[in-house]
Amino acid sequence: MDKGNYSRVPEFVLLGLCSSWELQYFFFVFFNLYIAIVLGNLLIVFTVISEPALHTPMYIMLSNLSVFDIFLASYATPKMIHDFLHEPKTISFEGCMAQIFLLHVFAGGEMVLLVAMAYDRYVAICKPLHYATIMNLCICTGLVVGSWVIGVMHSLSQLAFTVNLPFCGSNIVDSYYCDLTLVIKLACTDTYIPEVLMLLDSGLMGATSFFLLLISYTVILITVRRHSSSGMAKARSTLTAHITVVTLFFGPCIFIYAWPFSNLPVDNILSVFSTVFTPILNSLIYTLRNKEVKSAIHKLKTQYEAELDILNACFNAVTGSGEILSPELGSWYFGTLSFSI
Repeated sequence: MDKGNYSRVPEFVLLGLCSSWELQYFFFVFFNLYIAIVLGNLLIVFTVISEPALHTPMYIMLSNLSVFDIFLASYATPKMIHDFLHEPKTISFEGCMAQIFLLHVFAGGEMVLLVAMAYDRYVAICKPLHYATIMNLCICTGLVVGSWVIGVMHSLSQLAFTVNLPFCGSNIVDSYYCDLTLVIKLACTDTYIPEVLMLLDSGLMGATSFFLLLISYTVILITVRRHSSSGMAKARSTLTAHITVVTLFFGPCIFIYAWPFSNLPVDNILSVFSTVFTPILNSLIYTLRNKEVKSAIHKLKTQYEAELDILNACFNAVTGSGEILSPELGSWYFGTLSFSI
């Protein structure tokens, strides 16, 4: 089709997860887990920043993983929660392109960060005497920044051959968010070349990341198996957590993108799992069950209660009212997260 003879669609219609109102109310309640994701991961980030003992490469990367998880849960979930109770479920063309861009920035960046974390564990377990030299602050910062840069570059390369496609026919997206595989096939032109480019780009990045992770964890597992010290027992526990998170992240991605242009009913379920369950499980598996992080969170809670007592004393001294400042918000915040620990 001649690109001069079409009118671009101004918006896309999202079919969402289901058409039943009863199920939509159920999902609306279900996706309040989004709040728990944001609060839990923000607590992890704040804890790592405020506790000097956690200023090590491992925890710096874990805090950045929490940042990725917050953004990965936020690029589409708030819109989806809104759409549960509103009709029609539409998104502007620009909003759709923004969702595609953000999805690939955060998913691509998290892939690279998981590889960096695997390398960190490889050095810590296989070369412990050289760990401080190899994984210094400069290298750690470079790995973290590099994950963001690669994520942005990957996303821009995906969006470059999509944003200018002619969308002049159907504008119905069979999902609750815009993804490249769903939007490309709506273009009213031959999409063979864009599809191949997308597969090469995403496939190369995903396969490379997964291959590097496989090599790293294989070497680490062999090293751990040869030793039986208490230090190696702790390393084995940490390694199990890392492998679990990698499986949770790559499992749905591999299934969805193995048949990228044939939208299967299970794809939406896997997308929900990646958007909601993986971010909250990451925080539980990686950090909130970590002894050092739990200790740091308890320390923060103690500091909060002490500061509140001081504020109450000052408040009473100034007003003479005998009233106390309400601690409910802070107690609820720490109490809810402590319960998940």
